[in-house]
Amino acid sequence: MSEPTANRPVGRRTFVLGTAAAAGTAALAGPLAQAASAASFGYTDDGSNYVVDTGASLVFKVSKTNGDLTSLVYKGTEYQGYGGKNSHIESGLGTSTVTIRQSGSTILISVAYGTLRHYYAARSGENNVYLWTNRADTSVASTRFILRVKAGLFLNDEPDSYTYAPTTIEASDVFAKSDGQTRSKHYSKLRVVDYDYVGWSANGVGLWIVRSNHEKASGGPFYRSLLRHQSADGGGLYEILHYAQNQTEDERFGLQGPYVIALTDGGAPSSSLFPGTLTTSWADSLGISGYVGSGGRGRVAGVGITGRNSAYPYTVGLANSAAQYWGSARSSDGYFSLAGVLPGTYTLTVFKSELAVHTTSVTVTAGGTTTLNSIAIPSSNDPGNASAIWRINDWTGTPSGFKNADLMTYAHPSDVRAAAWTGNVVIGSGTETSAFPCYLWKDVNSGLLVYFKLTAAQAAASHTLRIGVTTAYANGRPQVVVNDTWTSAIPSPPTQPSTRSLTNGSYRGNNHTFTYSVPASAWRTDTSQYNVLKINVVSGSGSTAYLSAGTSIDALDLLI
Repeated sequence: MSEPTANRPVGRRTFVLGTAAAAGTAALAGPLAQAASAASFGYTDDGSNYVVDTGASLVFKVSKTNGDLTSLVYKGTEYQGYGGKNSHIESGLGTSTVTIRQSGSTILISVAYGTLRHYYAARSGENNVYLWTNRADTSVASTRFILRVKAGLFLNDEPDSYTYAPTTIEASDVFAKSDGQTRSKHYSKLRVVDYDYVGWSANGVGLWIVRSNHEKASGGPFYRSLLRHQSADGGGLYEILHYAQNQTEDERFGLQGPYVIALTDGGAPSSSLFPGTLTTSWADSLGISGYVGSGGRGRVAGVGITGRNSAYPYTVGLANSAAQYWGSARSSDGYFSLAGVLPGTYTLTVFKSELAVHTTSVTVTAGGTTTLNSIAIPSSNDPGNASAIWRINDWTGTPSGFKNADLMTYAHPSDVRAAAWTGNVVIGSGTETSAFPCYLWKDVNSGLLVYFKLTAAQAAASHTLRIGVTTAYANGRPQVVVNDTWTSAIPSPPTQPSTRSLTNGSYRGNNHTFTYSVPASAWRTDTSQYNVLKINVVSGSGSTAYLSAGTSIDALDLLI
Protein backbone atom coordinates (compact mmCIF):
# COMPACT_ATOMS: atom_id res chain seq x y z
CA MET A 1 0.00 0.00 0.00
CA SER A 2 1.50 3.33 -0.98
CA GLU A 3 2.21 6.10 1.52
CA PRO A 4 2.39 9.85 1.15
CA THR A 5 5.82 11.28 0.40
CA ALA A 6 6.15 12.76 3.89
CA ASN A 7 6.91 10.05 6.46
CA ARG A 8 7.25 7.31 3.84
CA PRO A 9 8.53 4.09 5.47
CA VAL A 10 11.70 2.65 3.97
CA GLY A 11 12.16 -1.01 4.75
CA ARG A 12 12.01 -2.02 8.38
CA ARG A 13 14.37 0.62 9.76
CA THR A 14 11.76 3.36 9.65
CA PHE A 15 10.36 6.10 11.76
CA VAL A 16 7.63 8.69 11.83
CA LEU A 17 9.05 12.17 11.45
CA GLY A 18 7.38 15.53 11.95
CA THR A 19 9.35 18.74 12.11
CA ALA A 20 8.54 22.32 12.90
CA ALA A 21 10.19 23.35 9.65
CA ALA A 22 8.08 20.94 7.61
CA ALA A 23 4.92 22.27 9.23
CA GLY A 24 5.89 25.90 8.67
CA THR A 25 5.85 26.64 12.39
CA ALA A 26 8.00 29.04 14.32
CA ALA A 27 11.32 28.10 15.89
CA LEU A 28 11.21 26.07 19.09
CA ALA A 29 10.47 27.99 22.23
CA GLY A 30 10.17 25.56 25.12
CA PRO A 31 10.39 26.52 28.77
CA LEU A 32 13.85 26.07 30.22
CA ALA A 33 14.59 23.96 33.25
CA GLN A 34 17.51 24.19 35.62
CA ALA A 35 20.67 23.09 33.87
CA ALA A 36 22.26 19.85 35.03
CA SER A 37 24.77 20.66 37.73
CA ALA A 38 27.55 18.56 36.26
CA ALA A 39 28.18 15.84 33.77
CA SER A 40 28.43 13.25 36.53
CA PHE A 41 26.48 10.00 36.50
CA GLY A 42 24.35 9.39 39.57
CA TYR A 43 21.09 10.17 41.33
CA THR A 44 19.71 12.37 44.08
CA ASP A 45 16.47 12.61 46.04
CA ASP A 46 14.69 15.98 45.96
CA GLY A 47 12.03 14.83 48.42
CA SER A 48 9.33 14.17 45.84
CA ASN A 49 11.33 12.58 43.01
CA TYR A 50 14.39 10.53 42.29
CA VAL A 51 16.56 12.69 40.05
CA VAL A 52 18.84 10.81 37.65
CA ASP A 53 21.76 12.49 35.87
CA THR A 54 22.94 10.23 33.05
CA GLY A 55 26.30 11.95 32.93
CA ALA A 56 25.57 13.00 29.36
CA SER A 57 23.01 15.68 28.41
CA LEU A 58 19.96 14.10 30.02
CA VAL A 59 18.48 14.50 33.49
CA PHE A 60 15.13 12.92 34.35
CA LYS A 61 12.92 12.62 37.41
CA VAL A 62 10.60 9.85 38.61
CA SER A 63 7.95 10.45 41.25
CA LYS A 64 8.53 8.65 44.53
CA THR A 65 4.76 8.56 45.03
CA ASN A 66 3.36 6.95 41.89
CA GLY A 67 6.27 6.23 39.53
CA ASP A 68 5.37 8.91 36.97
CA LEU A 69 8.12 10.33 34.80
CA THR A 70 7.81 13.93 35.98
CA SER A 71 10.70 15.58 34.14
CA LEU A 72 12.83 14.98 31.05
CA VAL A 73 15.47 17.65 30.65
CA TYR A 74 17.78 17.46 27.62
CA LYS A 75 20.49 20.10 27.26
CA GLY A 76 18.67 22.30 29.74
CA THR A 77 15.23 22.18 28.09
CA GLU A 78 12.27 20.46 29.69
CA TYR A 79 10.43 18.17 27.26
CA GLN A 80 8.09 16.26 29.58
CA GLY A 81 4.49 17.07 30.25
CA TYR A 82 1.47 18.93 28.98
CA GLY A 83 -1.90 19.84 30.43
CA GLY A 84 -0.57 19.33 33.93
CA LYS A 85 -0.01 15.64 33.22
CA ASN A 86 3.10 13.52 33.56
CA SER A 87 4.36 10.59 31.48
CA HIS A 88 3.31 7.20 32.79
CA ILE A 89 1.69 3.80 32.39
CA GLU A 90 -1.96 4.20 31.36
CA SER A 91 -3.22 7.50 32.78
CA GLY A 92 -1.02 7.14 35.82
CA LEU A 93 -0.80 4.64 38.64
CA GLY A 94 -2.02 5.20 42.17
CA THR A 95 0.21 5.25 45.21
CA SER A 96 3.09 2.90 44.47
CA THR A 97 6.25 1.61 46.07
CA VAL A 98 9.14 3.28 44.24
CA THR A 99 12.76 2.31 44.90
CA ILE A 100 16.13 3.13 43.32
CA ARG A 101 19.57 1.59 43.32
CA GLN A 102 22.81 2.01 41.42
CA SER A 103 24.85 -0.95 40.18
CA GLY A 104 28.07 0.30 38.65
CA SER A 105 27.20 2.12 35.44
CA THR A 106 23.46 1.40 35.68
CA ILE A 107 20.72 3.03 37.75
CA LEU A 108 17.41 1.17 38.10
CA ILE A 109 14.18 2.66 39.42
CA SER A 110 11.52 0.06 40.31
CA VAL A 111 7.80 0.87 40.60
CA ALA A 112 5.41 -1.62 42.25
CA TYR A 113 1.67 -1.06 41.97
CA GLY A 114 -0.42 -4.07 42.94
CA THR A 115 0.65 -6.87 40.62
CA LEU A 116 2.20 -4.48 38.09
CA ARG A 117 5.94 -3.81 38.00
CA HIS A 118 7.45 -0.98 35.97
CA TYR A 119 11.11 -0.05 35.59
CA TYR A 120 13.26 2.85 34.42
CA ALA A 121 16.99 2.35 33.82
CA ALA A 122 19.79 4.76 32.93
CA ARG A 123 23.27 3.97 31.68
CA SER A 124 26.27 6.18 32.34
CA GLY A 125 26.99 8.57 29.48
CA GLU A 126 23.82 7.77 27.49
CA ASN A 127 20.91 10.03 26.60
CA ASN A 128 18.49 7.13 26.88
CA VAL A 129 15.91 5.93 29.37
CA TYR A 130 15.25 2.17 29.22
CA LEU A 131 11.81 0.99 30.31
CA TRP A 132 10.25 -2.38 31.14
CA THR A 133 6.67 -3.14 32.11
CA ASN A 134 5.55 -6.39 33.73
CA ARG A 135 1.78 -6.71 33.65
CA ALA A 136 0.62 -9.87 35.40
CA ASP A 137 -3.16 -9.57 35.00
CA THR A 138 -6.04 -7.26 34.09
CA SER A 139 -5.91 -5.16 37.25
CA VAL A 140 -4.42 -2.41 35.06
CA ALA A 141 -6.66 -1.91 32.02
CA SER A 142 -4.36 -1.84 28.98
CA THR A 143 -0.60 -1.74 28.81
CA ARG A 144 0.33 1.67 27.50
CA PHE A 145 3.19 3.98 28.27
CA ILE A 146 2.68 7.53 27.08
CA LEU A 147 5.49 10.07 26.93
CA ARG A 148 3.78 13.46 27.20
CA VAL A 149 5.66 16.25 25.46
CA LYS A 150 5.32 19.98 26.04
CA ALA A 151 3.45 22.12 23.55
CA GLY A 152 5.33 24.11 20.92
CA LEU A 153 8.39 21.88 20.70
CA PHE A 154 7.48 19.67 17.75
CA LEU A 155 4.34 21.12 16.14
CA ASN A 156 3.40 19.46 12.88
CA ASP A 157 0.51 18.88 10.54
CA GLU A 158 0.86 15.19 9.85
CA PRO A 159 -1.99 12.62 9.66
CA ASP A 160 -1.64 11.78 13.36
CA SER A 161 -1.77 15.45 14.33
CA TYR A 162 -4.85 17.52 15.01
CA THR A 163 -3.14 20.85 15.60
CA TYR A 164 -4.86 22.38 12.59
CA ALA A 165 -8.03 20.28 12.62
CA PRO A 166 -10.55 21.88 14.99
CA THR A 167 -13.76 20.19 13.79
CA THR A 168 -14.66 16.87 15.42
CA ILE A 169 -16.27 14.48 12.94
CA GLU A 170 -16.23 11.16 14.82
CA ALA A 171 -16.18 10.30 18.51
CA SER A 172 -13.69 12.64 20.16
CA ASP A 173 -10.60 11.60 18.25
CA VAL A 174 -11.16 12.17 14.51
CA PHE A 175 -11.01 15.74 13.21
CA ALA A 176 -11.41 17.65 9.97
CA LYS A 177 -9.44 20.62 8.76
CA SER A 178 -11.07 23.49 6.92
CA ASP A 179 -9.70 22.11 3.64
CA GLY A 180 -11.48 18.78 4.16
CA GLN A 181 -8.44 16.72 5.13
CA THR A 182 -8.82 14.60 8.24
CA ARG A 183 -6.54 14.06 11.23
CA SER A 184 -6.50 11.61 14.12
CA LYS A 185 -4.04 10.13 16.58
CA HIS A 186 -5.05 6.78 15.06
CA TYR A 187 -3.63 7.63 11.63
CA SER A 188 -0.10 6.33 12.15
CA LYS A 189 0.00 4.66 8.71
CA LEU A 190 2.36 1.99 10.05
CA ARG A 191 2.05 -1.64 11.07
CA VAL A 192 4.25 -2.86 13.92
CA VAL A 193 6.51 -4.61 11.42
CA ASP A 194 7.09 -1.33 9.56
CA TYR A 195 8.81 0.72 12.25
CA ASP A 196 11.47 0.50 14.94
CA TYR A 197 11.03 3.94 16.43
CA VAL A 198 8.65 6.87 16.41
CA GLY A 199 9.04 10.52 17.33
CA TRP A 200 10.05 13.96 16.10
CA SER A 201 13.12 15.92 15.11
CA ALA A 202 13.39 19.70 15.04
CA ASN A 203 16.05 22.38 15.58
CA GLY A 204 18.84 19.96 16.41
CA VAL A 205 16.88 17.76 18.83
CA GLY A 206 15.37 14.35 18.20
CA LEU A 207 12.96 12.81 20.69
CA TRP A 208 12.07 9.18 20.07
CA ILE A 209 10.54 6.07 21.55
CA VAL A 210 12.25 2.95 20.25
CA ARG A 211 9.74 0.13 20.43
CA SER A 212 10.29 -3.16 22.21
CA ASN A 213 10.18 -6.50 20.42
CA HIS A 214 6.47 -6.74 21.36
CA GLU A 215 6.82 -10.35 22.49
CA LYS A 216 4.12 -9.74 25.12
CA ALA A 217 1.98 -7.53 22.88
CA SER A 218 -1.11 -8.58 20.96
CA GLY A 219 -2.05 -8.49 17.30
CA GLY A 220 1.01 -9.82 15.49
CA PRO A 221 3.32 -8.13 12.98
CA PHE A 222 0.60 -6.40 10.97
CA TYR A 223 -1.27 -4.79 13.84
CA ARG A 224 -1.83 -1.03 13.70
CA SER A 225 -2.08 1.12 16.79
CA LEU A 226 -1.60 4.74 17.72
CA LEU A 227 2.08 5.64 17.90
CA ARG A 228 2.16 9.41 18.17
CA HIS A 229 -0.11 12.42 18.37
CA GLN A 230 0.37 16.15 18.37
CA SER A 231 -1.88 19.11 19.01
CA ALA A 232 -1.60 22.69 20.16
CA ASP A 233 -1.77 21.35 23.72
CA GLY A 234 1.27 19.11 23.36
CA GLY A 235 2.32 15.75 21.99
CA GLY A 236 2.39 12.12 22.93
CA LEU A 237 4.61 9.18 22.02
CA TYR A 238 3.34 5.69 22.79
CA GLU A 239 4.48 2.16 23.47
CA ILE A 240 1.26 0.15 23.37
CA LEU A 241 1.27 -3.57 24.00
CA HIS A 242 -2.46 -4.26 24.10
CA TYR A 243 -4.98 -1.78 22.80
CA ALA A 244 -8.74 -2.14 22.70
CA GLN A 245 -9.10 -0.79 19.15
CA ASN A 246 -9.57 -3.52 16.53
CA GLN A 247 -7.73 -6.18 18.54
CA THR A 248 -7.50 -9.65 17.01
CA GLU A 249 -5.91 -11.49 19.94
CA ASP A 250 -6.29 -11.94 23.66
CA GLU A 251 -3.95 -10.03 25.92
CA ARG A 252 -0.60 -11.47 26.84
CA PHE A 253 0.95 -10.95 30.24
CA GLY A 254 4.47 -10.78 31.59
CA LEU A 255 7.52 -8.60 31.17
CA GLN A 256 7.74 -6.45 28.05
CA GLY A 257 10.82 -4.47 27.16
CA PRO A 258 13.01 -2.76 27.04
CA TYR A 259 11.54 0.08 25.08
CA VAL A 260 13.65 3.21 25.05
CA ILE A 261 13.17 6.96 25.31
CA ALA A 262 16.08 8.26 23.22
CA LEU A 263 17.19 11.85 22.76
CA THR A 264 19.58 12.81 19.98
CA ASP A 265 21.06 15.86 18.31
CA GLY A 266 18.32 15.66 15.70
CA GLY A 267 19.23 12.40 13.99
CA ALA A 268 17.64 8.99 14.27
CA PRO A 269 18.28 6.96 17.41
CA SER A 270 21.18 4.54 17.26
CA SER A 271 20.36 1.30 15.47
CA SER A 272 21.93 -0.49 18.43
CA LEU A 273 18.71 0.30 20.30
CA PHE A 274 16.43 -1.33 17.72
CA PRO A 275 14.46 -4.48 18.58
CA GLY A 276 16.46 -7.51 17.51
CA THR A 277 19.67 -5.51 17.77
CA LEU A 278 19.67 -4.19 21.34
CA THR A 279 21.96 -6.10 23.70
CA THR A 280 20.91 -5.88 27.35
CA SER A 281 23.24 -8.30 29.08
CA TRP A 282 23.94 -5.43 31.48
CA ALA A 283 20.37 -5.93 32.77
CA ASP A 284 20.78 -9.64 33.49
CA SER A 285 21.65 -9.12 37.15
CA LEU A 286 19.31 -6.20 37.95
CA GLY A 287 16.56 -8.39 39.39
CA ILE A 288 13.84 -7.20 37.00
CA SER A 289 10.70 -9.28 37.57
CA GLY A 290 10.11 -11.70 34.71
CA TYR A 291 13.40 -10.93 32.98
CA VAL A 292 14.81 -13.73 30.79
CA GLY A 293 18.30 -13.22 29.42
CA SER A 294 19.61 -14.53 26.13
CA GLY A 295 20.78 -17.78 27.74
CA GLY A 296 17.19 -18.64 28.60
CA ARG A 297 15.94 -18.20 25.06
CA GLY A 298 16.09 -20.22 21.88
CA ARG A 299 15.94 -19.85 18.10
CA VAL A 300 13.90 -21.20 15.20
CA ALA A 301 15.52 -21.46 11.76
CA GLY A 302 13.95 -22.65 8.53
CA VAL A 303 16.07 -23.68 5.56
CA GLY A 304 13.47 -22.42 3.07
CA ILE A 305 9.86 -22.14 1.95
CA THR A 306 8.59 -23.55 -1.33
CA GLY A 307 5.31 -22.78 -3.06
CA ARG A 308 5.74 -19.03 -2.63
CA ASN A 309 4.55 -16.39 -5.08
CA SER A 310 7.69 -14.37 -5.78
CA ALA A 311 5.65 -11.21 -6.35
CA TYR A 312 5.01 -10.89 -2.61
CA PRO A 313 7.00 -10.72 0.63
CA TYR A 314 6.56 -13.58 3.08
CA THR A 315 6.64 -13.28 6.86
CA VAL A 316 7.02 -16.09 9.38
CA GLY A 317 5.34 -15.65 12.76
CA LEU A 318 5.40 -17.58 16.02
CA ALA A 319 2.59 -17.19 18.52
CA ASN A 320 1.11 -18.81 21.59
CA SER A 321 -0.83 -17.44 24.53
CA ALA A 322 2.35 -16.21 26.21
CA ALA A 323 4.45 -14.64 23.45
CA GLN A 324 4.72 -13.67 19.78
CA TYR A 325 7.61 -13.21 17.32
CA TRP A 326 8.05 -12.70 13.59
CA GLY A 327 10.64 -12.22 10.88
CA SER A 328 10.96 -11.95 7.12
CA ALA A 329 11.54 -14.93 4.86
CA ARG A 330 14.42 -14.40 2.43
CA SER A 331 13.05 -13.55 -1.00
CA SER A 332 15.42 -15.88 -2.85
CA ASP A 333 14.59 -19.11 -1.04
CA GLY A 334 12.39 -18.43 1.98
CA TYR A 335 15.10 -18.93 4.61
CA PHE A 336 14.20 -17.43 7.99
CA SER A 337 15.62 -17.19 11.48
CA LEU A 338 13.80 -16.07 14.62
CA ALA A 339 16.05 -15.57 17.65
CA GLY A 340 15.45 -14.57 21.27
CA VAL A 341 12.36 -16.78 21.58
CA LEU A 342 11.08 -17.80 25.00
CA PRO A 343 10.88 -21.60 25.48
CA GLY A 344 7.54 -23.17 24.59
CA THR A 345 5.39 -24.62 21.85
CA TYR A 346 4.20 -22.18 19.21
CA THR A 347 2.01 -22.06 16.15
CA LEU A 348 4.24 -21.12 13.23
CA THR A 349 2.38 -19.22 10.51
CA VAL A 350 3.63 -18.32 7.05
CA PHE A 351 2.06 -15.17 5.64
CA LYS A 352 1.92 -14.20 1.97
CA SER A 353 1.84 -10.44 2.44
CA GLU A 354 -0.72 -10.51 5.31
CA LEU A 355 -2.58 -13.67 4.33
CA ALA A 356 -1.89 -16.81 6.34
CA VAL A 357 -1.11 -19.60 3.86
CA HIS A 358 0.48 -22.26 6.09
CA THR A 359 0.60 -23.21 9.77
CA THR A 360 2.48 -25.82 11.76
CA SER A 361 3.66 -26.37 15.32
CA VAL A 362 7.19 -25.83 16.59
CA THR A 363 8.81 -26.23 20.01
CA VAL A 364 11.58 -23.97 21.26
CA THR A 365 14.02 -24.85 24.04
CA ALA A 366 16.28 -22.58 26.07
CA GLY A 367 19.73 -22.25 24.54
CA GLY A 368 18.82 -24.39 21.54
CA THR A 369 18.06 -23.94 17.85
CA THR A 370 15.04 -25.67 16.33
CA THR A 371 15.92 -26.26 12.69
CA LEU A 372 13.07 -26.89 10.28
CA ASN A 373 13.30 -28.61 6.94
CA SER A 374 11.99 -26.77 3.90
CA ILE A 375 8.36 -25.78 4.40
CA ALA A 376 6.10 -26.56 1.44
CA ILE A 377 3.02 -24.38 1.10
CA PRO A 378 0.24 -26.51 -0.45
CA SER A 379 -1.08 -24.90 -3.62
CA SER A 380 -4.63 -25.08 -2.26
CA ASN A 381 -3.66 -22.92 0.76
CA ASP A 382 -3.26 -19.86 -1.44
CA PRO A 383 -6.64 -18.86 -2.88
CA GLY A 384 -4.81 -16.98 -5.63
CA ASN A 385 -3.76 -20.32 -7.16
CA ALA A 386 -7.31 -21.37 -7.97
CA SER A 387 -8.35 -21.12 -11.62
CA ALA A 388 -10.85 -18.33 -12.11
CA ILE A 389 -13.06 -16.99 -14.87
CA TRP A 390 -12.29 -13.55 -13.48
CA ARG A 391 -10.61 -12.18 -10.40
CA ILE A 392 -10.56 -8.67 -8.93
CA ASN A 393 -7.37 -7.94 -6.97
CA ASP A 394 -4.81 -10.41 -5.68
CA TRP A 395 -5.37 -12.46 -2.52
CA THR A 396 -2.96 -10.86 -0.04
CA GLY A 397 -4.97 -10.44 3.17
CA THR A 398 -5.07 -6.67 2.51
CA PRO A 399 -7.25 -4.31 0.44
CA SER A 400 -4.14 -2.99 -1.28
CA GLY A 401 -4.84 -2.03 -4.88
CA PHE A 402 -8.51 -1.25 -4.41
CA LYS A 403 -9.89 2.28 -4.68
CA ASN A 404 -8.88 4.48 -1.71
CA ALA A 405 -6.83 1.70 -0.10
CA ASP A 406 -3.67 3.81 -0.21
CA LEU A 407 -5.40 6.55 1.82
CA MET A 408 -7.31 4.65 4.47
CA THR A 409 -4.42 3.99 6.87
CA TYR A 410 -3.97 7.72 7.43
CA ALA A 411 -7.35 9.33 6.72
CA HIS A 412 -11.06 9.08 7.47
CA PRO A 413 -13.29 7.75 4.66
CA SER A 414 -14.95 11.19 4.47
CA ASP A 415 -11.61 12.85 3.68
CA VAL A 416 -11.71 15.18 0.69
CA ARG A 417 -8.86 13.22 -0.91
CA ALA A 418 -10.93 10.03 -1.13
CA ALA A 419 -12.42 9.11 -4.49
CA ALA A 420 -16.16 8.51 -4.60
CA TRP A 421 -17.08 5.35 -2.70
CA THR A 422 -19.81 4.54 -5.20
CA GLY A 423 -19.55 3.43 -8.82
CA ASN A 424 -19.83 0.19 -10.74
CA VAL A 425 -17.16 -2.24 -11.96
CA VAL A 426 -16.83 -3.84 -15.39
CA ILE A 427 -14.76 -6.99 -15.83
CA GLY A 428 -12.45 -6.62 -18.83
CA SER A 429 -12.25 -2.83 -18.59
CA GLY A 430 -8.72 -2.90 -17.22
CA THR A 431 -9.83 -0.80 -14.26
CA GLU A 432 -11.56 -3.52 -12.24
CA THR A 433 -9.37 -3.24 -9.18
CA SER A 434 -8.87 0.53 -9.12
CA ALA A 435 -12.63 1.06 -9.56
CA PHE A 436 -13.63 -1.32 -6.78
CA PRO A 437 -13.79 0.40 -3.37
CA CYS A 438 -11.60 -1.07 -0.63
CA TYR A 439 -14.45 -0.77 1.89
CA LEU A 440 -18.18 -1.43 1.60
CA TRP A 441 -20.77 -0.05 4.03
CA LYS A 442 -24.46 -0.76 4.43
CA ASP A 443 -25.29 2.96 4.49
CA VAL A 444 -22.73 4.23 1.94
CA ASN A 445 -22.17 1.98 -1.06
CA SER A 446 -24.10 -1.23 -0.53
CA GLY A 447 -25.51 -2.55 -3.79
CA LEU A 448 -22.25 -2.24 -5.74
CA LEU A 449 -22.63 -3.75 -9.22
CA VAL A 450 -20.06 -5.88 -11.05
CA TYR A 451 -20.68 -6.52 -14.77
CA PHE A 452 -19.16 -9.51 -16.59
CA LYS A 453 -19.78 -11.76 -19.58
CA LEU A 454 -19.65 -15.55 -19.75
CA THR A 455 -19.12 -17.92 -22.63
CA ALA A 456 -21.87 -20.38 -23.49
CA ALA A 457 -19.97 -23.19 -21.78
CA GLN A 458 -19.41 -21.11 -18.65
CA ALA A 459 -23.07 -20.05 -18.53
CA ALA A 460 -24.16 -23.67 -18.70
CA ALA A 461 -22.46 -24.57 -15.41
CA SER A 462 -22.70 -23.62 -11.76
CA HIS A 463 -19.77 -21.70 -10.31
CA THR A 464 -18.36 -20.73 -6.93
CA LEU A 465 -18.09 -17.03 -6.16
CA ARG A 466 -15.61 -16.04 -3.46
CA ILE A 467 -15.34 -12.74 -1.58
CA GLY A 468 -12.42 -12.35 0.80
CA VAL A 469 -12.55 -9.80 3.62
CA THR A 470 -9.89 -8.60 6.05
CA THR A 471 -12.13 -7.25 8.80
CA ALA A 472 -15.68 -6.08 9.43
CA TYR A 473 -17.42 -3.49 11.56
CA ALA A 474 -20.75 -4.21 13.28
CA ASN A 475 -20.98 -7.66 11.62
CA GLY A 476 -21.11 -6.19 8.11
CA ARG A 477 -20.93 -9.00 5.54
CA PRO A 478 -21.72 -9.46 1.85
CA GLN A 479 -24.92 -10.95 0.50
CA VAL A 480 -24.96 -11.30 -3.29
CA VAL A 481 -27.64 -11.12 -5.98
CA VAL A 482 -27.05 -12.39 -9.53
CA ASN A 483 -29.05 -10.91 -12.40
CA ASP A 484 -31.89 -10.07 -10.00
CA THR A 485 -32.95 -13.72 -10.24
CA TRP A 486 -30.84 -15.48 -7.65
CA THR A 487 -30.06 -14.23 -4.13
CA SER A 488 -27.66 -15.91 -1.78
CA ALA A 489 -28.48 -16.74 1.79
CA ILE A 490 -27.28 -14.25 4.37
CA PRO A 491 -23.95 -15.65 5.56
CA SER A 492 -23.13 -15.95 9.22
CA PRO A 493 -20.76 -13.26 10.48
CA PRO A 494 -17.20 -14.44 11.10
CA THR A 495 -15.42 -13.49 14.30
CA GLN A 496 -14.09 -9.96 13.96
CA PRO A 497 -13.06 -7.19 16.37
CA SER A 498 -16.05 -5.33 17.76
CA THR A 499 -14.54 -1.85 17.80
CA ARG A 500 -14.02 0.73 15.08
CA SER A 501 -11.57 -0.17 12.35
CA LEU A 502 -12.46 1.17 8.91
CA THR A 503 -12.63 4.76 10.18
CA ASN A 504 -9.56 4.79 12.38
CA GLY A 505 -6.86 3.66 10.01
CA SER A 506 -7.01 -0.13 10.23
CA TYR A 507 -8.21 -2.82 7.86
CA ARG A 508 -6.54 -5.54 9.94
CA GLY A 509 -8.91 -8.08 11.44
CA ASN A 510 -9.44 -11.79 10.85
CA ASN A 511 -9.19 -12.72 7.19
CA HIS A 512 -12.24 -14.64 6.06
CA THR A 513 -13.50 -15.97 2.73
CA PHE A 514 -17.22 -16.05 1.92
CA THR A 515 -18.20 -18.61 -0.71
CA TYR A 516 -21.42 -18.69 -2.73
CA SER A 517 -22.52 -21.58 -4.96
CA VAL A 518 -24.24 -19.89 -7.87
CA PRO A 519 -26.44 -22.27 -9.92
CA ALA A 520 -26.30 -22.34 -13.72
CA SER A 521 -29.90 -21.13 -13.84
CA ALA A 522 -28.74 -17.74 -12.50
CA TRP A 523 -26.58 -16.92 -15.55
CA ARG A 524 -27.73 -15.20 -18.72
CA THR A 525 -27.58 -17.50 -21.71
CA ASP A 526 -27.12 -14.68 -24.22
CA THR A 527 -23.32 -14.38 -24.30
CA SER A 528 -23.53 -10.83 -25.67
CA GLN A 529 -25.20 -9.66 -22.48
CA TYR A 530 -23.51 -8.75 -19.23
CA ASN A 531 -24.25 -10.70 -16.12
CA VAL A 532 -24.75 -8.41 -13.13
CA LEU A 533 -23.49 -9.24 -9.67
CA LYS A 534 -24.87 -7.04 -6.89
CA ILE A 535 -23.02 -7.00 -3.57
CA ASN A 536 -25.07 -5.85 -0.61
CA VAL A 537 -23.78 -5.31 2.92
CA VAL A 538 -26.12 -6.84 5.48
CA SER A 539 -26.21 -6.61 9.26
CA GLY A 540 -28.64 -5.83 12.02
CA SER A 541 -26.06 -3.69 13.79
CA GLY A 542 -24.18 -0.47 13.22
CA SER A 543 -25.10 3.18 13.03
CA THR A 544 -25.20 5.39 9.93
CA ALA A 545 -22.84 6.56 7.20
CA TYR A 546 -19.26 5.40 7.80
CA LEU A 547 -20.21 3.89 11.15
CA SER A 548 -22.85 1.70 9.56
CA ALA A 549 -22.01 -1.98 9.22
CA GLY A 550 -19.10 -2.37 6.84
CA THR A 551 -16.29 -4.60 5.67
CA SER A 552 -12.86 -4.40 4.07
CA ILE A 553 -12.33 -6.38 0.87
CA ASP A 554 -9.27 -8.50 0.08
CA ALA A 555 -10.23 -10.00 -3.30
CA LEU A 556 -13.15 -11.57 -5.14
CA ASP A 557 -13.34 -14.05 -7.97
CA LEU A 558 -15.59 -16.39 -9.91
CA LEU A 559 -14.04 -19.84 -10.15
CA ILE A 560 -14.06 -22.04 -13.24
